[in-house]
Amino acid sequence: MGTKLKDIIIKKEIEIQDLKDKVLVVDSYNVMYQFLTTIRMADGSPLMDSKGNITSHLNGLFNRTTNLMHRGLRLAFVFDGKAPRLKQKERERRSDLKEEAQKEYEIAKDRKDLDQMKKYAARTSRLTRDMVEEAKKLITAMGLPVIQAPSEGEAQAAYIVNKGEAYAEISQDFDCLVFGVPKLVRNLTVSEKRKLPGKLSYITVKPEMMELEENLKALGISQDQLICLSMLVGTDYNIGGIKGIGPKNALKMVKEGKNNFGQMFKNAGWNDHFDFQWEEVFDTIKNMPTSDDYDLKWAKPDAEKINKLLVDEHDFSEKRVSDALTKINAESDKRSQKGLSQFF
Repeated sequence: MGTKLKDIIIKKEIEIQDLKDKVLVVDSYNVMYQFLTTIRMADGSPLMDSKGNITSHLNGLFNRTTNLMHRGLRLAFVFDGKAPRLKQKERERRSDLKEEAQKEYEIAKDRKDLDQMKKYAARTSRLTRDMVEEAKKLITAMGLPVIQAPSEGEAQAAYIVNKGEAYAEISQDFDCLVFGVPKLVRNLTVSEKRKLPGKLSYITVKPEMMELEENLKALGISQDQLICLSMLVGTDYNIGGIKGIGPKNALKMVKEGKNNFGQMFKNAGWNDHFDFQWEEVFDTIKNMPTSDDYDLKWAKPDAEKINKLLVDEHDFSEKRVSDALTKINAESDKRSQKGLSQFF
């Protein structure tokens, strides 16, 4: 989702080392889009192999994951399933934005404006089914769990953390808190740099931890009120929210409205902005389907499968892959005799 909660959420800087030996569930689509957007050539084109296949997502996934594994983090990756009906409009909006970006890219290309080419090319990123399947193959070959969500991956990750089977969720989206994840980790990059949205520059960032209970207490609201707050400012299921209402005003409204959500949304003018009822969005978020059909089991990386996929099929450097595997195998050997119960 794209809920604007940043300005009202308490965030604490942490070190990657603070997460050593913790089980962390990764919002896979979120991080893969990051890689597709940021890992590009000078003219904005994505990394490709000799056959013209895009490899930006595999490059980012392998490099960051092996680095985090080497540092002792125990990662599991959750993938989106069927999108909720109400998300169709958001998908159409994103598709339109990509088409507009493609047009701007072509204009910049004609002008040979590399800065503008890179800027707009990043906005055309598309995650295809083949890319997703290759990512799953790579993650599995690295010995890490792959979890298929029945619907939104963020909700499935939140479910796993709430069950006590993982410590936190990794995602850039504050919206994970709306799905009820107890702990959310952002900015988990080894380089401690992040590209600014829509710009060519990078900023230095530190990993951040957000705790749901701490934030609900500080805001003085319940989880249901947090859902309503996010709906007022806009989610993937009601794009844009109510015009003129930002997160601080939304917070004031949900606190004043208490649990009389119907009256609150009526006063806010919901029916003037949307042709569906607020209850449908609320229920979509609160009752997002989740599943117990997954296994949190880790194995030693399969070097043969990793080399076949990355080196043989996509022209990765054999030495680079070998060096990364040597590091994570050493870490894997250290913990091979430990039980899962020790990692929370």
